[in-house]
Amino acid sequence: MIKTNPFTSTTFCSIWSKHFLDDREPRSFNFIKNISFYQSKIPGLYINSGRNLTKGLNLELGESSTELEKGKTFLIYDVIDFESNNQAVEKTDMGHYAIRQYPGYLIDLSSFKSLDDYLSKTFKKSSRYKLRKYKKRLEESFNISFKAYCGDMSQNEYDSIFSSFRNLLEKRFAEKQISNNNLDKEEWDFYKDVAHPMILEKKAVLFVMYNNDEPISVTLGYLSKSRIFDAITVFDIDFTKFHLGSIKIMYLIDWCVKNGWHTLDFSKGHFDYKTRWANKQFDFYYHIWFDKKSLKARAISYSLKLFFTLKQVLRERKVNDILHRFTYRLKNKEEQKAQYAFEENGPDCTKVPLEELNLKSNENELFKRVCYDFLYLFPENESNIKIFRLANHESLYLIKGKEKESFVRLIQ
Repeated sequence: MIKTNPFTSTTFCSIWSKHFLDDREPRSFNFIKNISFYQSKIPGLYINSGRNLTKGLNLELGESSTELEKGKTFLIYDVIDFESNNQAVEKTDMGHYAIRQYPGYLIDLSSFKSLDDYLSKTFKKSSRYKLRKYKKRLEESFNISFKAYCGDMSQNEYDSIFSSFRNLLEKRFAEKQISNNNLDKEEWDFYKDVAHPMILEKKAVLFVMYNNDEPISVTLGYLSKSRIFDAITVFDIDFTKFHLGSIKIMYLIDWCVKNGWHTLDFSKGHFDYKTRWANKQFDFYYHIWFDKKSLKARAISYSLKLFFTLKQVLRERKVNDILHRFTYRLKNKEEQKAQYAFEENGPDCTKVPLEELNLKSNENELFKRVCYDFLYLFPENESNIKIFRLANHESLYLIKGKEKESFVRLIQ
């Protein structure tokens, strides 16, 4: 059972209502506890507050249905905790469908004493060696720090991090060339509006990994009594060679264990990293409850059941991935990605004028990844790296560290 569910909290529901309900008032009903509903555009259909922006609801049945539920149909998204037995369903005097939708993944940390304990009991020796090597290489090459914001965070700092958060997401999905609903204005505005007050209430947390003072990984999590729901997460793709995604999870696990959080919930949807790190899998269901005596309610509920069953079949056949790529191409012009290669041989640099590039300039964004790939090949610290443009040698550059140097050619 999810205790003190953040997605049924007053703050979450009230801010969600402000963004999405268009002055419609949420209502409570007797047959279910702790969940409010709003009237959808389909007469007689009520949908849970939060809709599909919750990351997991638990259902607790209330009293038997009353006149309030008469003739109505209720749709509840993303249920992960409900004992669906005949006795419980019959208690409501209502009809009921539960349609499996997404897989969910989590790490149960209750039996682990530390990050090393978790790694030693989860991964083979060779995998543990690689993970520790990635983390060591990253921390040797950059000035890495990790901070969890929970309970105290200024508005200015919050706004700055959320701006970086969005930039990293846009950069990540531009590379993947798929659309991401989190970046839709309506949805993003809600996340930005709801997270800060919930952080102050200790019902949400922002995990930020920094390189110097620049965020390179951000995770928004919601907090239950002992469970962290990973809602949105991203890392800077310029650090891909350093396996930053895996390192971020190591930092999260370490923080959870040290601070007494027993469950790190990766939420809904299948990704390879989830199957690699999680030690438990579960399913998200959409629940439909309806007045069995109403022909209209039975028709609506059965139509919803067919719709979501078909949607799941299409999802399992990866049709949604094709759709996300298609919608991305409709909204964005396809950009030609610049390619580059390291070369050992080049002109005598003592005879060629060199112009140092400002790696903090937006126009030199590509060279940040060049720099980081160089650091992965030749372990040094970022502070020692410089990149130069070679006069009269189009598309050829020189990258220099304290110990190593290499030519870099841009390939159009």
